[in-house]
Amino acid sequence: MLQDSSIRKSLDQYIKRRIAEIPSEIKQTFPNIKQIWKCDNELDFVYGYYVGKIEEGSLHYLQKATRASAGSYVDTFEIRGVIEEHKKELQDAIKSAIN
Repeated sequence: MLQDSSIRKSLDQYIKRRIAEIPSEIKQTFPNIKQIWKCDNELDFVYGYYVGKIEEGSLHYLQKATRASAGSYVDTFEIRGVIEEHKKELQDAIKSAIN
């Protein structure tokens, strides 16, 4: 699926846009992570949450962009791989919001 460089570049740009939005979302969505969610490791909890959200959004984004059905053209493992390439950026965005 992601051999097409234009699709890959488009997905990469989508992920970067989503990461840029995260700090403002965290302040609204997770005001008191430790108290409300009973979570000891805030970074891991929010990181996992946003990897899932970005993966889901990427899947919908690619389906619309390629007009493919869910099972035929889009591989979620490839999407997860692209997200993981931005792991440091994502963690930095989360850290800046929760600190």
